[in-house]
Amino acid sequence: MRRALAFAAGAFAARAVLAGVRTTPRADVLERTNFRGRTVSLAGGPALAVGASAGAVLGARSSREAGAALVAGLGAGAVGWYDDLVGGQPRHQAKGLRGHLGALREGRVTSGLAKIAGVGAAALAASALLPRRRGVLDTLLGAGLIAGTANLVNLLDLRPGRALKAGLLVGVPLGAAGPVGASAALLREDLGEEIMLGDAGANALGALLGVALAARTGPVGRAVLLAGVAGLTLASEKVSFTQVIERTPGLRELDALGRRHR
Repeated sequence: MRRALAFAAGAFAARAVLAGVRTTPRADVLERTNFRGRTVSLAGGPALAVGASAGAVLGARSSREAGAALVAGLGAGAVGWYDDLVGGQPRHQAKGLRGHLGALREGRVTSGLAKIAGVGAAALAASALLPRRRGVLDTLLGAGLIAGTANLVNLLDLRPGRALKAGLLVGVPLGAAGPVGASAALLREDLGEEIMLGDAGANALGALLGVALAARTGPVGRAVLLAGVAGLTLASEKVSFTQVIERTPGLRELDALGRRHR
């Protein structure tokens, strides 16, 4: 019953926020151009962040887990939203962590660096709230896992529907009903290239999945999962996820499922 309520709440909140953001008088400032040159709206980001967080709170197994989900989802979503809105400005532009640190040495605090710091802070606070922590090391492992999954889902968000499909594939077996409900509710518009998640949505979804993973594991499990997330993140620096998916039968078809072809 709790999971059904969380799924429904996540889906309802995501749809309500999406409708509200898309009909604001300044909705045009959220328009961006996607990989195919189509105009899409960043409205999917706050819709996913709010919907998935609300659903995760209702689906939490304890008040501490609910607090962790709220901090991680809304915290990662908020700093991602900031980066989505101002990241295109010249003073904020930089590539990769090295580029952001280089900008900092020049006296510029980029939105990307603010996002990295903000996601890290939200992940640390969320990990500290989780009920199964067993000392400083366990808290740090949880924080790394939450921040790492937030970044990994963001790395996947390069094609319509890809990040949401990943969220569904991970969230369903985890029982993360809130994020699953919000993801399912936005999938049609994302695949149809009407909206995009942006950093706000992808970071929030990944952070909430990270909370679910951390809440269900101890130090060893967190360390193993963090190593896997870190390995995939490092691999993304050398190998294009898109190319790997397109060359792999099964993954290629799943990735293209439901997507517009023109």
